[in-house]
Amino acid sequence: MRRTLVTLACVLFLLACAKPPFKDEFESDKPWIEQMTQLPAYPDAKNLLAFDAGATTSNQYMVDTTSIKIGGDGVIRFSLIIKSPNGAENVSYEGIRCATNERKIYALGRNDKTWAQPRISEWQKLDFVRQFYAQRELSKNIFCPHRQIVSDSEEAVQALKAGMHRSIIR
Repeated sequence: MRRTLVTLACVLFLLACAKPPFKDEFESDKPWIEQMTQLPAYPDAKNLLAFDAGATTSNQYMVDTTSIKIGGDGVIRFSLIIKSPNGAENVSYEGIRCATNERKIYALGRNDKTWAQPRISEWQKLDFVRQFYAQRELSKNIFCPHRQIVSDSEEAVQALKAGMHRSIIR
């Protein structure tokens, strides 16, 4: 009888150890899926809001506030306008994935105020490309404080106006 109880206890102990690890309801094995993106209207000068991308550049950086969209996939999308001191402009529609600190270009602006598809449209780490001054500033201090996406476009616009998100302490 004692031998049976010891054997039963050992079997129960081994079964308890073989249990799969606990997974709470917030963890997921589902892969991240990027949602389809609809291009906004071409940026209008009256909707542009300038922000400071740092002292390392003399370009002027602006976001079209009407283009800011928070996706259900955790990506904030917006039109970015970069203007050089000589007056040359680059216009793009981009997205920042806050959780991974990456950016992607969805479209490039043409001179006739239409959008063109970029040759390469893939996610790029913001830390690895030196020229991403504006995107790094937007990600770190305005749209993705502490790698958390802002809750809505109004919060994003308020952070742009203030020059940084209200949760950032400098």
